[in-house]
Amino acid sequence: METAQSRQQAAPGAFTAFARFVLCGGGVGLASSFAVAALASWMPWALANAVITVVSTVLATELHARFTFGAGGRATWRQHLQSAGSAAAAYAVTCVATAVLYLLVAAPGTVLEQVVYLSASALAGIARFGVLRLVVFARGRARTAAAAGTGQPSPAALCQAA
Repeated sequence: METAQSRQQAAPGAFTAFARFVLCGGGVGLASSFAVAALASWMPWALANAVITVVSTVLATELHARFTFGAGGRATWRQHLQSAGSAAAAYAVTCVATAVLYLLVAAPGTVLEQVVYLSASALAGIARFGVLRLVVFARGRARTAAAAGTGQPSPAALCQAA
């Protein structure tokens, strides 16, 4: 039987991980936009969006665990929950940015609205990448903590993860 440690691949560098993050996240995001539109023909748009958001977050987390960050296997429940939290925070950032736009401009055009939304989404995505890389899928901290048997990362492990 293969152990989790023997399954682990070498963690990709930051640039490679970011390129994979954009590819995986962008691909899932693009597919999600079509899926929401299709599902919204059978149910209210808000419900379709919620369903697709949950499914796409689970799918993206699995892709990030297996491919983006080289975790070497399936994402754990903890990783799924932390990833969902970072996705919710990114969603909140885009909502706030759009709300601020509507406070500043009474009737923004579609192009301006998309520029604001996509800019906020890009900034939130960069922050989300950092959270996923340094917290959710940080392997050095988990390995050091497991070896120590304390469940808490050592100060040296925290410095290495950052």
